[in-house]
Amino acid sequence: MAAQAAGAQHFARGALYMVATPIGNLADLTLRAVHALALADAVACEDTRVSGQLLRHLGLHKPLIAAHEHNERAAAETVLARLAAGERVAFVSDAGTPGLSDPGAVLAAAAHAAGHPVVPLPGASSGVTLLSAAGDVQAHGGHVFAGFMPARGAARTARLRELVAQPLAVLLFEAPHRMAELLAELAALVPTRRLTVGRELTKQFEQIVTLPAGEAPAWLAADAHRARGEFALLLHGQPAAAPDADASAHDALLTPLVRTLPLKQAVQLAAEISGSPRNALYARALQLKENLNP
Repeated sequence: MAAQAAGAQHFARGALYMVATPIGNLADLTLRAVHALALADAVACEDTRVSGQLLRHLGLHKPLIAAHEHNERAAAETVLARLAAGERVAFVSDAGTPGLSDPGAVLAAAAHAAGHPVVPLPGASSGVTLLSAAGDVQAHGGHVFAGFMPARGAARTARLRELVAQPLAVLLFEAPHRMAELLAELAALVPTRRLTVGRELTKQFEQIVTLPAGEAPAWLAADAHRARGEFALLLHGQPAAAPDADASAHDALLTPLVRTLPLKQAVQLAAEISGSPRNALYARALQLKENLNP
């Protein structure tokens, strides 16, 4: 069936195929992905044990090349040699779309630099899956993709503060053992912001819940099972403020800040000084920046 559905497309030799794999439900593997894996001369993968099991399920036997975050640059040389010999090489991460908080980006960049085609085969992604269920994101300006936070320390605190300061929704990933910490941080920083938590997406015990960020730590603690599994989170955008009676009311403050500082830093500082909502200041700052740089 896979060959019948995808066989009409030309799968060039000497190309790297970035193949999305299921994030939990094997039925989400596309027919095109199955066909590409069948055609591949070799499969580069994040974990040979995980990918070997997937290939065996499909009845495929391929040479496997380990290409994970610790050896991806070295593995790229092996892959490039195969591509130069005219082989088709597929890359798969353990789950989801390669290069999105998973290995694959370094390998794709190396193939591009060497002049080899890089062919994406779309499929499962926990981030896109959660966005499709969260509602109202695009209607409120869209979202930014942040992926995983730094594991600890000042870098983590600074990154999280930067993300919650901007007005758009923020898509985050987090490891199960750091979920309690992340939810506590969000509860402290933005307790009234809506948060959609996706746990074990596409799997048997999938959970998707939307609640104020301030209530998220209690939700997690209420059931020990909730701390297990894979997570994706969407911090919804800041609610739109009531229109300012005078959009230029803060120009005297904003103009010199926008002229001398990056936009986000200027807005954050203006919000701290004036006490006005960041999203209203951000909209006005964009207008001022355009006027200053016609």
